[in-house]
Amino acid sequence: MGTGSRTSVRSRLAIVLLVVALLGTIPASAAAQSSDRTGGTVVVEDGETVDEVEAFAGNVIVRGTVTGEVNAFAGNVRVDGNVGGDVEAVAGNVEITGSVDGDVNGAGGNLVVAEGATIGGSLEAGAGTAEIDGTLEGDAAIGADTIRLGENAAIEGDLRYGGTLEGNTDAVAGEITEDSRVGVGTGPTLQPFADWLFAVYAFVLNLLLGAILLGLFPRFSDGVARRVATDPVRSGLAGLGVLVGVPILLVAIAITIIGIPVTVVGAFLFALLIWIGVVYGRFAVAAWLLSYAGVDNRWLALVVGLLGGAVFGQIPYVGGFLNFVIFLLGLGALSIGLYRHRRRTPDSPAATRPGGPTAE
Repeated sequence: MGTGSRTSVRSRLAIVLLVVALLGTIPASAAAQSSDRTGGTVVVEDGETVDEVEAFAGNVIVRGTVTGEVNAFAGNVRVDGNVGGDVEAVAGNVEITGSVDGDVNGAGGNLVVAEGATIGGSLEAGAGTAEIDGTLEGDAAIGADTIRLGENAAIEGDLRYGGTLEGNTDAVAGEITEDSRVGVGTGPTLQPFADWLFAVYAFVLNLLLGAILLGLFPRFSDGVARRVATDPVRSGLAGLGVLVGVPILLVAIAITIIGIPVTVVGAFLFALLIWIGVVYGRFAVAAWLLSYAGVDNRWLALVVGLLGGAVFGQIPYVGGFLNFVIFLLGLGALSIGLYRHRRRTPDSPAATRPGGPTAE
């Protein structure tokens, strides 16, 4: 087996091991945080007490006690026990048969507040059908095709509704107001959980792409990092030029009918180039900073760079600007490296050496 073959096998083996190790950490991370759960069915058992629940699952069932909030994105959400805080749910079916001390904010196909159920705060919901037969101690705003108030229903505040209201309207102690806007755009924010989930998936995908790039093209990747460190101004300007110029070029090509297929393919490749530029930018800047500490490890630089980018993304305004600058550096260095490699002749020794093309 030649040197090139051994290098290729080692690169692919490194990628496989990294992916396996990475996938293995995902359930461990979820399990380590008792309030953040994913899976087919998430259950807080009868007699069990947890601080809060943030779940992405097929079914979320609370039979025990949640002292804080319940944030759920699921096929079915059912509260049979007690929730001390608010309940925010996006689900096909949302059913409250127990007690919720806070507010309930839900969006789903069907909403049920069953007989004997109690909501200590307000109810805001958008659903296909809504059935209220329990007690609401606050106001209610419900938008649904059909809203039915049962014989045991009790709404101690006002009711605003959109849709068809049926049943025991005497259950409402306050005013009843029809408002067609109720329910439009209604739904729990789930912002903390949604941000967490998106950040994890983005990090995993970026890390996987980065592992492929570093494993298959180590010299080219090192060249990109070196270019960002030695000539950041030129790299940034090149990235800005590519970001602005390529879309203009694609539009110009699309003017002719024959150019439309080329434009579609070009747009896809440009989107891939953008993604690679993001990963390379974060990797390159981290490698640059780590070099000041005497650390020369491309894998560590990749992880540190992607984590740093994720952290920056949570900082309003400044974080987005920093990530944009880092992206331009990566896109520019990548584009310059690809351009220089393209100019090399196919039989150039640099183009046939193991480790892929160089960025120099």
